[in-house]
Amino acid sequence: MPTLTINGKEITVEPGTTVMRACEEMGIEVPHFCYHERLSIAGNCRMCLVEMEHSPKPIASCAMPAGDGMVIYTDTPEVKKAREGVMEFLLINHPLDCPICDQGGECDLQDQAIAYGTGKSRYQENKRAVKDKDIGPLVKTIMTRCIHCTRCVRFATEVAGIEELGALGRGEDMEITSYLERSLESELSGNIIDLCPVGALTSKPYAFTARSWELVKTETIDVMDALGSNIRLDARDNEVMRILPRLHEDVNEEWISDKTRFHYDGLGRRRLDRPYVKKQGKLQEASWSEAFEAIATKLNGLKGGELAGIIGDLADLESMYALKLLFRAVGSKRLECRQDGAAVEAGCRAGYLFNSTVAGIEEADLLLLVGANPRLEAAVLNARIRKGVREYGLKVARIGPAADLTYEVEDLGDEAALLADILSGHHAFSGRLMAAERPMVVLGAGALQRRDGAAIIGAVRRLADHFGLVGKDWNGFNVLHGAASRVGGLDLGLTSSGGIAAILDDAASGKAKVVFLMAADEFDMAKLKQAFVIYLGSHGDAGAEVADVVLPGAAYAEKDGLYINLEGRVQEGLRAIFPPGDARHDWTILRALSDVLDKPLPFDSFGELRAGLIADLPHLNQRDVAAAAKWGKFGSDKEPKAGGLGAVSSGYFLTNPIARASKILNEVQDLANGVPREATGTDG
Repeated sequence: MPTLTINGKEITVEPGTTVMRACEEMGIEVPHFCYHERLSIAGNCRMCLVEMEHSPKPIASCAMPAGDGMVIYTDTPEVKKAREGVMEFLLINHPLDCPICDQGGECDLQDQAIAYGTGKSRYQENKRAVKDKDIGPLVKTIMTRCIHCTRCVRFATEVAGIEELGALGRGEDMEITSYLERSLESELSGNIIDLCPVGALTSKPYAFTARSWELVKTETIDVMDALGSNIRLDARDNEVMRILPRLHEDVNEEWISDKTRFHYDGLGRRRLDRPYVKKQGKLQEASWSEAFEAIATKLNGLKGGELAGIIGDLADLESMYALKLLFRAVGSKRLECRQDGAAVEAGCRAGYLFNSTVAGIEEADLLLLVGANPRLEAAVLNARIRKGVREYGLKVARIGPAADLTYEVEDLGDEAALLADILSGHHAFSGRLMAAERPMVVLGAGALQRRDGAAIIGAVRRLADHFGLVGKDWNGFNVLHGAASRVGGLDLGLTSSGGIAAILDDAASGKAKVVFLMAADEFDMAKLKQAFVIYLGSHGDAGAEVADVVLPGAAYAEKDGLYINLEGRVQEGLRAIFPPGDARHDWTILRALSDVLDKPLPFDSFGELRAGLIADLPHLNQRDVAAAAKWGKFGSDKEPKAGGLGAVSSGYFLTNPIARASKILNEVQDLANGVPREATGTDG
């Protein structure tokens, strides 16, 4: 391993480490703009110049590999003069409009100009101006500020996998632009806002709404999908103003999807802020006591089997646990957390987790997707698969409908019977599975939601056993969930015989007289017309429209709560703002309702509720750990029926009540569906 001397001190680093990284390991700051540790090296800003002994001129430390015997200086007069010169050149054409720039206070150029610049310029000629580009409703461009670091270009090409940004022209005529001058199509496009070291790319919805120092910052967990990306909510005056990613190497690295980043305006729109009770066929405002009394009257004398509950995709563990205790108190066990009809079972934990873990994708050498479209089911996880393909040689094959996943995929066909062929060894892919050192299989919504989904799960489980996907230090069986509440609901055992289909059939026939919806809106409500429907949720969506009693709850940003992501990783979300109007935290509503029903629940505070939850699920004490689950038998032993696997819905941006309430995401979905920009009512 090379040993070099930096500012008089020796350090030994791994082969291939750059001089800049070696400096950082010693705690020495080297300024830079174009360099980013997750992107390829460009070496075009020259801000990271350092002095190297025996070199006739300063070197770009981001692009120079550390060599044995090197002597580096980062604090000499020559280095200081070089950095001042580079900064002076960078600011030659920069508009210096910091007072009106949304990047103000968070700008790398601003910070480094103060730390490494001279504070004056000798340039007297006219500055050049660059026309702004319209690249969609999410990213605002002020290209005169651009310093050509090309971070956005490299991200779009390397991480997002959609080559839609690039540099045209040379010298002072060079411009960063979308090649075809159209909206960005990647589900990860908003990350270029964070990557831009100047104010050339900013958030269009956030533009001119707040300053960074005005915002109260809360670190929490995303619920737009089951990945559990680590995010930060920035709020002012009880309103979330923007959402940014937090670094978590094992989950989302430092990326988030556009749905996660831009759904925040949906938190305040179409809100349920007071109770409602249906009278004479119409929902009318009511007091909490009136709403509770209406529920108590309906539940009076009801048998346990006549009460059923369906849990939505955004519920936290505490809310689900409180509802489970309430149902148990009134004599019903019929709670269902799989509102999409997925065939996963609650028994064997390894049968419904992403056992390889998200970070483990980088260790795999072969991946088989079965009815999965990770680009639409978990966009950030899809970027991790792409990383595995680009950097680690991961090979990907697919059984299911063809779709562009941004990396090379071998299509085996859209036929469930292929699983039997592979298992029998009659398919060419069988030999590749057997030869792979760390193979993975990922089951997606297209497989799980089929009527014979249990048979497909069983077939993949047998395939995992036969081809050695499960070993001492590796489990290649993975389920790709789309709902943030799913793994937590399965851990709590919130499944019922026959699933949601049986509940809806019983509601239509009158067997299930009362149906309790906990923010469950993602299914056909037509079969609930004969039942008495209680809806507890934050938004006026499909469930609230058919409800007889509406109880206004808190959205995820308005309450503390635990969530378990698809790996089985327990993470804690924190409250950033307060619920509007008379809306309350779900657990407090259920606790108050239990008193009216004369079935008081065994907790009086959030702390007592969480203590009871952890007592029932001791693994919740292990926070932020994706612990291995014990392998067992699950799924059906029947053979899957012939036929194609279902395609994931194309409505990627509108998969839950908060997203559907978001004006921003509705506009983006319209563009994805081909609706012209003019028809969306925006000015571009």
